[in-house]
This record gives sequence, structure tokens and C-alpha cells, in this order.
Amino acid sequence: MPPSSGLRRRLETWARPRRPEALPVRLDRRRIYILPTAFGAFLTVLLATMAIGALNYNNNPALLLCLLLTGTALASLLWTQLQLSGLDVRAVHGEPVAAGQAMALRVHVSAAPGRARLGLQVDGADAPAALSLDAAGGEAVLALATARRGWQALPRLRLSTSRPFGLARAWSWVWPEAPVLVYPAPEVAGPPLPTDGGDRAQARLHNAGDDLHHLRDWRQGDVRRAIAWKPSARRDALIVREFERPQGAEVSLDWEATAGLDYEDRIRRLARWVDEAERDLVRYRLRLPGQPPLGPAQGPVHRHACLRALALLPGPGG
Repeated sequence: MPPSSGLRRRLETWARPRRPEALPVRLDRRRIYILPTAFGAFLTVLLATMAIGALNYNNNPALLLCLLLTGTALASLLWTQLQLSGLDVRAVHGEPVAAGQAMALRVHVSAAPGRARLGLQVDGADAPAALSLDAAGGEAVLALATARRGWQALPRLRLSTSRPFGLARAWSWVWPEAPVLVYPAPEVAGPPLPTDGGDRAQARLHNAGDDLHHLRDWRQGDVRRAIAWKPSARRDALIVREFERPQGAEVSLDWEATAGLDYEDRIRRLARWVDEAERDLVRYRLRLPGQPPLGPAQGPVHRHACLRALALLPGPGG
């Protein structure tokens, strides 16, 4: 009879790593465990019955068939174990998301060439994911639930397979020591971006601008394409065009501007303002207590720096 689900869970729990481990991790025979599936247990009972019947009736062809099937089943157990043996879990990472959203957790695995790896599966998060390998390796993408901002430890990951015949399931556990960052969840509704009296666009001098601002005398270091040739010919001296480019107003996202809210609500409001500033292509500066200001700037790198700073703020009692 196949082992009960409770016994299987106890065996799998006993086989798990006891503490997080640094990557990469290689799966060798000491980390791989194998148990028969329900189909494998049924085939074992069937072969035992065939063997007893063949011996009882002295039926040599039936006994030979039973031995051939038994040898094939035993060889398939070894092949199932070899599907996992030699795999290298190279890296596990996920792009930060807001708390409450599912993170796409990518598990990168490589293997030595020369042997096909079939039916590999990775699970341990919300849903299992298939893993297919080629000469360069492969990756599985898991959906990891997030609940709180800050660093989130990764769960234990199980790599398993039941190929080639489904007679047994081999598995191995990996517990990566690679926490992932979770952004604070932005406020659902709230006031618009603070303007600080600078809601109008400002025009600044810029060599690659679109609008002509004025003409001036040539100076050492001016580029050739900026020379205004016709005015220079009239004045008998080199004249250079000075352009301007309109730039959006810079807003200050200040921790003190959220006074009166609960601690976590202040963080969520600032996270919402960061997203709104990025959406509106507005340069912004983030001021947090005990930290130097971030910015002013705008773009994915600045957004990550601001949301990371918000995510790693200490708790209300910190």
C-alpha cells in the first residue's frame, strides 16, 4: 500500500533543510529522496502477485515476464533519481512589488549537458511551476504572496519529478538565503501631489533644447552646430544660439507633510505620491526622517530608491 499522505508529509518535512543556505546549491544523492506513487505501489502488488502465481504453478514464462517487469521498474527508480541529481539551483530573485500583490519569483536552475531532464516541477510558493532545461539551463516562475513591506524571506522550494514512468516521485528541498524586497502598498485614495507653489513648468537653458532663447558671442568650448552663421556674417563675429527646454516643476514629498496620519498610513501616502509623480513625469524629492533627501530626480531608478527607502523604514516602535 502507498504511504499515507500524513506519513509522506512527515517524511518530506524531515527531509527539508533546517536553515537557509547560500546559493548556488547542487542537488546530489544525499539531498534527494524518493517514494513510490500510488501507481508504483499498485504495480508492486501486481508484480508480487504475478511472482507468487508463477512460482506456485511453476510457470517459467510468467516468472520471466515478472522478472523483466521488476527489473524495468527498478531501473526506472534509478532514472527518476537521476532526473534531479546534478542540478544546480543558481539563483532565486523577484522584482519588487507592492505589499499585497503576488511577486513573480524566478528560480534559475542549470544542469550538466548530456542527459535529458523530464517532468521537473518547482513548488513551495502559492502555485507549482514547470521547469524545462536546455543546454543553457532554465527557470521556473512562481507566484509568491506578499503581505508586509520590507525584506521578505523566501520559503523552502521543492524540486520534484515522477518521470519516466510515474512509478515513484523524487524530490529535494532548497531553502535560499536570498530575501526579496516588498514595496509598501500605496494609499488607495488621498490628496493629490503637493505643489509647493511650483506647479508651473520652468524653462531652463539647455544645449539640446527646442526653443531659441537668445543669441550671444561665441565662447571657447561651444559646439560648431550652435553657431548662427547668418547673424555672424552680418556682425563679422561668431554668434551662438542659446536654446531653452521647458522642465516640469519639482515637488517635495516630505514626511512632515503627512503629519496627523498613522505611521503606516504616512508611508502608504508617500508611496502613492511617488507613483503619481512618476506617472505625471514630475521630478520629485523625498524627505524622510533621519535620512538625506533623495532627489530631485525622476525615472525607474529614482522610483526604486524612494520606494526602497519607504519599505525599509523601521516599524512604528523602531
